[in-house]
Amino acid sequence: MPDEACVSPTWEHSADPNGLSPSGSNHISPNLLHTPPTSESTLPTTALSSPPPRSSSESVGRTPSSKWRESYGQSTLERRGTVTTITTNPETQNVAEPSFDENILRMLCDLDCSVPLLLDRIKQSAASCKESSAFFKKRAVLEDEYGRNLQKLARSTSELYGLSEGKAGSFVGAWQSGMKIHDIMGENRIRFAQKLNEMGDELSNLVKEVDKTRKQTKDLATRYERVLQESETSVEKIKARFDLTAEELERLLIQKEGESYKDTGVRSPGGIGGKRAIGKAVAKGGLLLKGRNPGNLQRQEDDIRSRMSNASDAYRKAVTETQAIRQEYFNFQLPRILRSLKECADEVDLGTQYHLSRYAFLSESVLLNDGSTLTPATPEEGPGLRAVIESIDNRGDFKTFMQNYAYAHGGQVRGPRREGPQDEGFLPPLPSHLERVHATHPGTNGVDKGRPTFGVDLGEQMSRDDVDVPPILVKCCEAIERYGIEAMGIYRISGTLVKVNKLKEKLDKDLNSVDLDADEWSGDINNVASVLKLWLRELPDPLMTYELHNGFLEAARNDNDRLRHIRLHERVNDLPDPNYATLKYLMGHLNKIAQYEEVNNMSISNLAIVFGPTLFGQQRGVQIDAALQNKARNLQSAVETILRHYADIFVDESEMA
Repeated sequence: MPDEACVSPTWEHSADPNGLSPSGSNHISPNLLHTPPTSESTLPTTALSSPPPRSSSESVGRTPSSKWRESYGQSTLERRGTVTTITTNPETQNVAEPSFDENILRMLCDLDCSVPLLLDRIKQSAASCKESSAFFKKRAVLEDEYGRNLQKLARSTSELYGLSEGKAGSFVGAWQSGMKIHDIMGENRIRFAQKLNEMGDELSNLVKEVDKTRKQTKDLATRYERVLQESETSVEKIKARFDLTAEELERLLIQKEGESYKDTGVRSPGGIGGKRAIGKAVAKGGLLLKGRNPGNLQRQEDDIRSRMSNASDAYRKAVTETQAIRQEYFNFQLPRILRSLKECADEVDLGTQYHLSRYAFLSESVLLNDGSTLTPATPEEGPGLRAVIESIDNRGDFKTFMQNYAYAHGGQVRGPRREGPQDEGFLPPLPSHLERVHATHPGTNGVDKGRPTFGVDLGEQMSRDDVDVPPILVKCCEAIERYGIEAMGIYRISGTLVKVNKLKEKLDKDLNSVDLDADEWSGDINNVASVLKLWLRELPDPLMTYELHNGFLEAARNDNDRLRHIRLHERVNDLPDPNYATLKYLMGHLNKIAQYEEVNNMSISNLAIVFGPTLFGQQRGVQIDAALQNKARNLQSAVETILRHYADIFVDESEMA
């Protein structure tokens, strides 16, 4: 607000204010004391314009009321910072534009109850803001609980499926992908809850700031009104002293002249009030002093006139200052106070509306995010839940399961025999295609086996190759660690039967010529893992040996974890050197696999389930096989304990260093 539009000429101490007699005159019009508040018609046209509040530095060197502008300017600038914070946010641009209605300000300036009206309005707006903040926080608690429970359910379900006897194949991938989608949906709800909490905190802080500004502005308005009232009271007191001095002068003049009231021509400065004062002086017996010394009377008259002149000057000065304060209040301070309170009310209203609009936007966004997660708009975003479920190939999974099951359990007698001695009624088997080829070409010796690896005794392999660890074990484990250590269900998911047989044939023919880094084998590392398990199963004497089989079982039956660890450690030390070295390398490899449990879902327990029967071998004979079936849990416990205590059992202190 420009200063020239707010401060009247009297504020600049003009020499001839309205209603005052010229300097030196003893006559003052008391009507100035009853000047009504300046109305809109008496204000300059620019008095109600709305420039930004002036800082305290711009008020230096002004009239004594400049300290009001300074304190007011500081509080206003501090408060407006909050509005700036809200309106500069890009999300608010089309939500609630901050604008100030100057017509409303003019209407408020004309109301006598404008200040309490705005104070009550701010209370109502703050209460609404508090209710919105409380709702956001309660909704945030619900959303956070829902999101975390959904994530917990998805993750626990994903982990527990690896321990169950559920299907493998495409169903595993679809199941895990579905759980991942639910995990993402839970994360979306958690982020939504965080946003709601932030909005609730922002509204709470807004209420505190607005309430603080409201109190400061209220105190400021009260102080301004009190200063104006004190100034008007001071003028009344000075006027009373002036009237008393005028009465005293009238009495003296009556004494001096010795004339009656009707004959005197002296006029009181106060008009009708002056006549009343002279009448009172006559009534008090001013003529009784007639006959006093004329010199004393003249000195008294001069003294009274001097005091009356001083009282007149003081009265004129007080009226001038009061008029300046009144104009300052009604023309400058009151509009600014009303503007501040109205902006305060607008601030809390706009803040509440902004956050409610933001809440509506976020509510729509979280639902749209769930929808895009369930059904992505583009293929680049990945498959949705429906596409994942539709990717399950039950027919293909069953074919793969059938092939793997027949390959793994085909050697066990579970039903009527297909072949047998002819004297028992069995027909001789038909020759295979390869046998017919050999019969047709007797010079052909079939496929060159080279240095066979499958089905060869472990000690013979290592002695023949002069190695500490079987080369096929090292070759397969290194490839799996390079390409499959993070593969979901490694060792649990079987490879393709045709690929497994092809790789087995190549490794058995010439181990060194096989490149497991080729795309043919690294592209589906499950084929390599299946070949490794097949090599272990086809050992004539299993890795844990038939001889120590019962010893491992007895050690695994111990309920005490420490004692079971010690007994199994003793049985491991009893293994032959080739078996011990091979088991040490294999357990080290499986320990690395277990370290990526969060990615491949193959914990130590899952690995023990897979390798329990493999390490103890497919025993010969129905009775032995039946015994192993009854004791499978103890075998798995033995492998799990050995793997869990791999470092204590196999790693020396020198190796650890």
